[in-house]
Amino acid sequence: MLQRFKSFLIGKPLSNEAMEHERYSVLWGLPILSSDAISSVAYAGQEMLIVLIPAIGILAFGKMAFLSGAIVALLVILTISYRQTIDSYPNGGGAYIVAKDNISVPAGVTAGAALALDYILTVAVSVSSGVEQITSAISVLKPYSVIICVTLVLLIMIGNLRGLRESSRMFGLPAYAFIFALLSMIVWGFIRYSTGFRAPEPTYQITMNMLMPLLLLKAFSSGCTALTGVEAVSNGVPNFKAPAVKHAKTVLLLLSLIILFLFGGTSILANLYHVIPGDRALLILIAEQVFGNSSFMYYFVTATTFIILIMAANTSYSDFPLLLSVMAKEGYAPRQLSMRGDRLSFSNGILLLSGVAIILIIIFQAKVTALIGLYAVGVFLSFTLSQFGMFKRWRRVKGKHWHYKASVNGFGALVTCIVVIIISISKFSEGAWIVVLLIPILVFLILKVKKHYTSVSIQLSMTKDELNEIDFDRDVYINRVIVPIESVNKTSVRAIRYAKTISDNVTAFNVSIDEESGNKIREKYDMLDTDIPLIVKYSPFRKIVEPLLEFIESAEYEYRKGDMITVMLPQFATKKLWHRLLHNGSRAYIERQLLKHKHIVVSVMPLHLKD
Repeated sequence: MLQRFKSFLIGKPLSNEAMEHERYSVLWGLPILSSDAISSVAYAGQEMLIVLIPAIGILAFGKMAFLSGAIVALLVILTISYRQTIDSYPNGGGAYIVAKDNISVPAGVTAGAALALDYILTVAVSVSSGVEQITSAISVLKPYSVIICVTLVLLIMIGNLRGLRESSRMFGLPAYAFIFALLSMIVWGFIRYSTGFRAPEPTYQITMNMLMPLLLLKAFSSGCTALTGVEAVSNGVPNFKAPAVKHAKTVLLLLSLIILFLFGGTSILANLYHVIPGDRALLILIAEQVFGNSSFMYYFVTATTFIILIMAANTSYSDFPLLLSVMAKEGYAPRQLSMRGDRLSFSNGILLLSGVAIILIIIFQAKVTALIGLYAVGVFLSFTLSQFGMFKRWRRVKGKHWHYKASVNGFGALVTCIVVIIISISKFSEGAWIVVLLIPILVFLILKVKKHYTSVSIQLSMTKDELNEIDFDRDVYINRVIVPIESVNKTSVRAIRYAKTISDNVTAFNVSIDEESGNKIREKYDMLDTDIPLIVKYSPFRKIVEPLLEFIESAEYEYRKGDMITVMLPQFATKKLWHRLLHNGSRAYIERQLLKHKHIVVSVMPLHLKD
């Protein structure tokens, strides 16, 4: 039943050979891996104005244009830098691999942790912002924002669990619709303004603020969210069809041009029309001024903005599982995250991403302004480590035009490092402190995971000499079997009979709370007419495992060092899931306790019940 529901929800399993058909072309790779960066246009400018307007009034619009120009310049630097990264690291992994290979393992792990946090926050911020856009137009939905957000995250999760190809079709078209909607709004907005239309002047008065530099830095840090997602293409190169590097570089260039026009254009429109975001989102207010609040295009902009912000979370669903799979293969994350699911997606990573994002949405009540304080620190830290790693790489490997390439990456590292400091300081009290604190903790845990896997590998590995020394005819374990029985019934008798097939040394073992119970067991056991002895021990404190271990170690059992003891646990298996709740599950507890002892093997003999 559960398997049928799973197949209905995410589709039938795909074979490994289908992997090549699941990769992206440029047409579908652009909306999937760029939707995060493209959608940032919807809230980056808005967050800048929210910082500036209360402090400096109408002057905020002029400052916004200046800050937008600085962000666009930063975009150009990052685009050139990441095109070089794609050439050098076509197998993906982005900042994690670049920093680990060229700086140090801790630097790479730090970049990986920062990116992982950024991807989680991308889902929370994008979905929350999308719901904010739609509730700006339909205010009756505002009380249900959190519920809507959680529902949307679950739907995106299901879409991604279905696989790469289906998610690209599902999430690709809305991205193109959003691009068309905003380009139409920008073009029509310029035309309307040039023909003499002027929006009503805002009621804010011109004010001066002595803390203008700090204010601009804070607004700049909010606007830098427009650049989150730029790194996604370099992280997801393996998801492209061959030639993957060429397609990835084409998508990155197109992405940068789109952000340039959309972010730059909407910033200019906000300056021309003097819209003031507050209870309503910036793009919705601009669309109202440009198209009117009852036109088709107004609702089209509203709808596509909502959809693209929801779909922007899909960039994280493409890159977060891929990043963790790369880290897991190298032992820096749980190995389960490196395995593909039935539909060839990294399903464990998708489930982890969805769960943590939902928790953040609930904690912060789907408020974009509250979540935005946590945003961008991680991604710009990864930008810095990636650029510095590439700078060191060019100095080491050199090659054609390496001076130019090193200069680009070195300058990029310097600029993004300054941005990290600005964001960390200006957003520290608004939640950035959580990320600043959390990244070192994650790095510590990741390194502990690696240490564990290294330790396991060392302890399990065998040298060639050790393999040659093994003599299966000489080095034979003496197997002694103990069958713990609660009573004499079909399960215990079946286990005892099977035990006879694997060893000549079999003992039945019972723990009773008093002599009366023990005598009843003995009487019924004697009816079996078997030469297998029954040992009964009394446990007035209702302990189960301790009497068994004491018996094994006692002289009565005659256990000798080097012997292996198989404890055969009788177990009946119920047909229905809810039936399991009616039984105490002591078998699982006994198994966990016994497996702590290296000379004990635990085996389960099941008996399947009909109903």
